[in-house]
Amino acid sequence: MFRIPENLPKIRNIFFYCYHSLGKIAAILYIVFGSMVIGFIIFPFIRLFSKDKNDFYVKARRYVSNVFKRFLFMLKITDIVEMRVPEMEKLRNLKGKVIVANHPSLLDFVCMTALVPNANCIVRANLTRTPYVGIISQIYITNDENYDDLFEACKEDLDNGNNVLIFPEGTRTPRFKRNIYQKGAARIALHAKCDVLPVFIGGSDKYGLGKHDPLFSYNPVEEYFYDFQLLPEIKSSDYEGMPSPAAAKRITGKIEEEILAADAEYRKTNTKCRTFNNV
Repeated sequence: MFRIPENLPKIRNIFFYCYHSLGKIAAILYIVFGSMVIGFIIFPFIRLFSKDKNDFYVKARRYVSNVFKRFLFMLKITDIVEMRVPEMEKLRNLKGKVIVANHPSLLDFVCMTALVPNANCIVRANLTRTPYVGIISQIYITNDENYDDLFEACKEDLDNGNNVLIFPEGTRTPRFKRNIYQKGAARIALHAKCDVLPVFIGGSDKYGLGKHDPLFSYNPVEEYFYDFQLLPEIKSSDYEGMPSPAAAKRITGKIEEEILAADAEYRKTNTKCRTFNNV
């Protein structure tokens, strides 16, 4: 149960490790059951007091954002998760941006949704076969939709001053290798004629929340720490006049370049909050 992979540091304090592991499991169960309650009980009430479909989307997403804020506050006071968001007000007040971020952990969507209350999100279609279906199927866009419909839905949201959140890797970032960045975010930005805001999620290693990590596992030496850095915006207007496939490729390359550069700089200057693939 307490076996840690050889490439990770040894557990510093077994009692704190057990406490944090159990706290993490409790948090996951809270999200699972909370999502079902929101999707099947709360959302129908919100629909009753919404003028139309778009009004429901706005109200429902803000409600989910507020729930996630309270959830993260609970994780903070129980010493499970700590967050640093230097430009929180900017994130809260964003309008009409495609937001892209790296994806080191299971909580990235929760964190970003809490920080950006008016964000739509492109999520994997297979999540509709999980307990999250109550939320995802009603207020977010799945990546199995027809491309034209998906682009138009995103453009409508962006034109209305909302934001679209995308994790361009498509899945959680592996600890020892890189995922290929997908072009979807760039294509949406070009179609909607809006800018892209890359966000780098740094902090401590998220072992226990990564892909294929054991359920009963946690960072063996410190609490989960999330550090959100807003990177320079990428202007879609800089790529006007280029063929769409070439422009999407260039923007995607720029997104990856910005995030990987921030990652490399973070590892160099924040040795306390390193990731264990440096060990």
